Amino acid sequence: MYSIKNFKPRLYQETILNSSIDKNTLISLPTGLGKTKTSILIAINRLRKHPNSKILFLTPTKPLANQIYEEFKESTNIDEIVLFTGAILPKKRYELVKNAKIIISTPQSIENDVINKKFKFAEVSLIIFDEAHRAVQNYSYTWLAKKYKKDAIHSRIIGLTASPGSDLEKIKEVCSNLFIQNLEVRTEQDQDVKPYIQKTEMKLIKVNLPQKFKEAKKFLDGANNQRLNRLKELKYSNSEKYASKKDLLKIMAKLQGEVAKGSKDIETFGAIACTAEAIKINHAIDLIETQGVISAHKYLKSIIEGNSKTKSGKNLSIDINMKSAYLLIKNLYDEKINHPKEKELEKIVKKELENNSKSKIIIFNQYRDSAKRLETRLNKIKGINPKLFVGQMKKRGTGLSQKEQIDILKDFKNNIHNCLISTSIGEEGLDIPKVESVIFYEPIPSAIRNIQRRGRTARHAKGKVIVLITKDTRDEAYHWTAHHKEKRMYEALKKLKDNINLENQQKLGNYSKRTNLKIFADSREHGSSILKELDEIGLNLTVQSLNVADFIVSNKVGIERKTKQDFVNSIIDKRLIIQIKELKNNFEKPLIILEGDEDIYSIRNIHPNAIRGMLATITIAYGIPIITTKDFKETAAIIKTIAKREQNSENKEFGIRLEKKPITTKEQQEFIIESLPGIGPSLAKELLKQFKTIKKIMNSSEDKLKEIDKLGSKKAKSIKEILDKIYKN
Repeated sequence: MYSIKNFKPRLYQETILNSSIDKNTLISLPTGLGKTKTSILIAINRLRKHPNSKILFLTPTKPLANQIYEEFKESTNIDEIVLFTGAILPKKRYELVKNAKIIISTPQSIENDVINKKFKFAEVSLIIFDEAHRAVQNYSYTWLAKKYKKDAIHSRIIGLTASPGSDLEKIKEVCSNLFIQNLEVRTEQDQDVKPYIQKTEMKLIKVNLPQKFKEAKKFLDGANNQRLNRLKELKYSNSEKYASKKDLLKIMAKLQGEVAKGSKDIETFGAIACTAEAIKINHAIDLIETQGVISAHKYLKSIIEGNSKTKSGKNLSIDINMKSAYLLIKNLYDEKINHPKEKELEKIVKKELENNSKSKIIIFNQYRDSAKRLETRLNKIKGINPKLFVGQMKKRGTGLSQKEQIDILKDFKNNIHNCLISTSIGEEGLDIPKVESVIFYEPIPSAIRNIQRRGRTARHAKGKVIVLITKDTRDEAYHWTAHHKEKRMYEALKKLKDNINLENQQKLGNYSKRTNLKIFADSREHGSSILKELDEIGLNLTVQSLNVADFIVSNKVGIERKTKQDFVNSIIDKRLIIQIKELKNNFEKPLIILEGDEDIYSIRNIHPNAIRGMLATITIAYGIPIITTKDFKETAAIIKTIAKREQNSENKEFGIRLEKKPITTKEQQEFIIESLPGIGPSLAKELLKQFKTIKKIMNSSEDKLKEIDKLGSKKAKSIKEILDKIYKN
């Protein structure tokens, strides 16, 4: 008999269990009150009711998955518990899942297995979505919930979160996407959880922005106001003095939408450049106000001295206000003057360790560069053993593998490090016992992240939260924004629970009946929305590595799918012509789908004639048709239509061919001549037309070759050199 061990359920956990037995439930509990333990109770209940079923627990990151795996092992008598991450090869996952009762996985790891029909939702009697507030828009949770609801025989969905969202519409979206029928919400004021709430001392420490910082900021404000004034004149902004990053990103999205619809007037492109500049200036102000000189200097140096190729970068590099701000900040950098938060942080950490030498501290900082600098600075203080905790490696800069993240958390729990300096990676769900203090290096405007940061302390004993705030800056605005959003969140949850019948919100969507149409998709498409959409409209997908094409719908038809951005990028890096040749050589009916509603001529700084030339080459020289679609949904619909035409009753069965398509004598002749230096499809045809045979071309003189239109002396010389060159083994 399946059972729990090593913990006794609390009354509110049993209450939640009873209300979750018959309904899909969103469980919102303050951090440290045992959301995972509550889900374990529900999992045991489902396995007792459906002993031949499996439980799937999904969580966003590998460190979280590892932590939950250990908690399930510690808290149940179930031996058949497996952990799935991207590090485990698909073949190994298929073997592990056969005998598993509990599968703990990141959503991305399970997605491909579901699409490939290697993981069957029909066997799953409970799916748990950890950090359920992520179930919005196109995040993996949304599709997986819909797929599970469709395929499961005994379905039950549980969502876990400390903070489902700051407004009613966001919470309703999460509930709708997870097919939630019941809400179980507790706040720290509820009587059944009050006895288990650990006291958290909140402390705001305010510092003054130094006068020299203010002088530099004054120039940045001047540059910013010029851009906002211009955007107001163009009726894209309502303010001449302030626009948040969110506001500016909305303006940019609106402008890009106008360009995508064909607007190419000077004012629109000017507004795009102006908005891009405002976003950069906004970031510089954020750095000088909340982070300090080193971060601001590095960023402004990249703008002023970085030889930017973008219009916005060039405009900023010659702006007198920007240059003045950079000069002042450079002087501060040379004088080694730091933000007053740094000294204040040192004092706080020293005091915490003086009061309790065994204290554990987590410091949150939004920026990797700043977090790294704080680690270096704190490392010089006796008694402090800090460790940087950040996400995975980006193209440039600091990063940790998921294994390194897990090892650092283990070392922190085992007191090898007593201070963790973390970016947002440490905010979500990590259960680290006995963290005495959490320090916000800067406030953040997000209610969800604010709650998550605070929740890293006072989990098993009383704790302290200290927030560093620079007076009269956006620090203060962010602090109060998060405060009011959190208040609205609880009001929205109460309203939703009291007044809305969640059962009426549920929509399974437009899942089509499963067809017999078969499609092979390249594994590099893994994670893209197109695969989920193809599955949703009823196609039988096989995802595997394809040497040529992104999709194969018959023995004759191979499809290369390109977003407009990728199409232009692949012209620049010369990938496209190679892919086109391979597509032509391997399929009798090759096809390109060009996806996106943006203006292809405005994507990169590339001459329109280069794009037109490539489009002409593909369609005329190679004879490959191009179909345009506006988004992944339209692409999937086109692929389904083509598959339906190709896979008629006489041609249903096909596989992946490794050999190239049979080619005609004419095509072989053209292929051989195209291999000569500087010879493309058009010139190859012209040479064969004039000389009649390959032999005559090879034996012709340089002068004879030069007579061919558009071949020229340089290409003729190169051809003769390669033909006459002695082969050296």
